[in-house]
Amino acid sequence: MHDIKWIREHPDAFDRALRRRGLAAEARGLIAIDERRRQAIAKLEAAQARRNTASKDVGQAKARGDETRAQALIAEVAQLKNTLPELELDVENADEELLEELSQIPNLLLDDVPEGADSDANVEHHRFGAKRSYDFAPKQHFELGEALAMMDFETATKLSGARFVVLKGPLARLERAIGQFMLDLHIGEHGYTEISPPLLVNDDVMFGTAQLPKFADDQFRTTSDLWLIPTAEVPLTNLVRESIINEAMLPMRLTACTACFRAEAGAAGKDTRGMIRQHQFTKVELVSIVTPQDSATEHERMLACAEEVLRRLDLHYRVVTLCAGDTGFASQKTYDIEVWLPGQGTYREISSCSVCGEFQARRMDARYRQSDGKTLRHVHTLNGSGVAVGRALIAIMETYQRADGSIEVPMVLRPYMGGLEIIARTA
Repeated sequence: MHDIKWIREHPDAFDRALRRRGLAAEARGLIAIDERRRQAIAKLEAAQARRNTASKDVGQAKARGDETRAQALIAEVAQLKNTLPELELDVENADEELLEELSQIPNLLLDDVPEGADSDANVEHHRFGAKRSYDFAPKQHFELGEALAMMDFETATKLSGARFVVLKGPLARLERAIGQFMLDLHIGEHGYTEISPPLLVNDDVMFGTAQLPKFADDQFRTTSDLWLIPTAEVPLTNLVRESIINEAMLPMRLTACTACFRAEAGAAGKDTRGMIRQHQFTKVELVSIVTPQDSATEHERMLACAEEVLRRLDLHYRVVTLCAGDTGFASQKTYDIEVWLPGQGTYREISSCSVCGEFQARRMDARYRQSDGKTLRHVHTLNGSGVAVGRALIAIMETYQRADGSIEVPMVLRPYMGGLEIIARTA
């Protein structure tokens, strides 16, 4: 959410920032709506003040014995009482109109975000490791999983429809092991606090992290008007909604491993095979709540925490900075970690780490009290995948596959697998 006062004071800068995202100028229209809102507020306040004054004057007129004046004032007060609800409604409608318009406008990008219209303009930051070589043609994860009889898309379709999967046996355990490993790393070494949040949230919570209203069609909604979370970012970030935090409590670093749900699982006809784009998936999420002066360094720290997961798993990846046209709605700047998938022969996103500034905090009304004990400011929020469990499973399967179709278990995961070293078909 944007500060209309800042927009009024910096209309040209606001429009320049929108143009970086390929959007039309909005400042003039927003200021016009705000002007109508301010006029409505002024009329309401003037009417309230006149009602109060007239009410006092009634008593004074009666005390002077001026009954004619008193009756005229009483009639005026009655008329004002009838008018006030209409004026209050005008203010309410103006507030809602401004909120609706502001809620549709994405965050403003940081100056160092690369220019560009789409993912082709993303800038590679660095790489870890190297692509493995194989003396056989590496297979894709779904080929491996189906041959092992541990990845069942056909049964999942019978149960739930397209873009679901049933994992069995050691592959199911491997998925669980990956999530547990990530949590232990982030909690034990990176200083995050584990949270077990609700998977169903209300409209206000979805609005707070900017899933609503713009992306309502991408979400699953229940018959009781709750939403299945698309990411644990939603409940974790909203833990500080409508609150004032003491600066001494910051930074807050939170993590959760949850099921996630997305109704829109990608472009039609794309990634229809396998687990790349699913309606239900598991992800370890990282969220930080920080002061404005710490958000830039926290962004780099969060990226390093997510990277460490892939380094421990010895998976080849690269980090890219998203360009202006590819940066998400709520983000000021985003790093994507793209893991190499030998079976696909391409890099695929496995984590996005974003700094959102005060954009989400304004929508949530989340503030902190500075150390002087008086000054209130909006917190800054950050979120990142630490990392997507399903895609990590895919990357492990394709990277650690062997010629006979079996899969080697990475060393760091073996303690979580009861010492199992190789996943192979048993029958």
